Amino acid sequence: MADSEVDLEAEQYAKHREAGEILAQVREETADRVEVGVSHLEVAEYAEERIRELGGQPAFPVNISIDEEAAHATPSIDDETTFGEEMINLDIGVHVDGWLADTAITVDLSGHDDLAEAPAAALDAALDMIEPGVETGEIGAEIESVIDDYGFNPVVNLTGHGLGHWEQHTSPTIPNRAVSQGTTLEVGDVVAIEPFATDGGGKVTEGASEEIFSLEREGTIRNRQARQALDQITEEFRTLPFATRWLDTGRAEMALRRLKRNDIVHGYPVLKEDDGCLVSQKEHTIIVTPDGCEVTTE
Repeated sequence: MADSEVDLEAEQYAKHREAGEILAQVREETADRVEVGVSHLEVAEYAEERIRELGGQPAFPVNISIDEEAAHATPSIDDETTFGEEMINLDIGVHVDGWLADTAITVDLSGHDDLAEAPAAALDAALDMIEPGVETGEIGAEIESVIDDYGFNPVVNLTGHGLGHWEQHTSPTIPNRAVSQGTTLEVGDVVAIEPFATDGGGKVTEGASEEIFSLEREGTIRNRQARQALDQITEEFRTLPFATRWLDTGRAEMALRRLKRNDIVHGYPVLKEDDGCLVSQKEHTIIVTPDGCEVTTE
């Protein structure tokens, strides 16, 4: 479809905007609740329930990443962890009928103001560049340059991404560093841009723990609890990520182990900075317009 034919008033874009409006409110309310001594689980459940109250659904479990954690950390069903004097990244998503918005913010209780500010400044610079025809590699170069000016490194193996219908990660990929080959943005693209900065080397690897999963393929399984879990997953979450604590079945962890063993679901291990150093993050969702972009999550 040619750019001129994209109808930015179509129902799908209205739902992206509605998801973004809900998400912007929930992000600010949730960030305000992050204080030393407050429970991770309390904050995650507050955000997820608030999304529902405002007319949306969580697009994925609230990610609460601490210090060297960069992504995929969410509380377990009986989690008693509380916030300390740490660097905390909140990554939250909303969908309305499968049309998504995605946002993230760093709440710094550790005293590293510059590191918390670096990805926010990089995101602002990236948003200023967005227009039809810009290449994603150029956006990555700008993000890298701003973070470098702050004296930090971008996390190079985490990227921004497109948002599809019931799909959290689609093309195009938005790198957080300069790359020679990229994708050209077009009117109507819905994209999450999410710079990550670190005082470490700039790469993340998978940790051991998993609390977030998503459906890999349809299948059958004999175990009753696993079958109940699968029914809920396919009906309620479809292909979007979900948390173990969201499952209504008894012995949810065992059910997920069975589903994973049968390659019906896959897990998302917590991602951690290689050197054990701090990671900060800022993210907005945008719609590419004929003369720039519309930020849906402001």
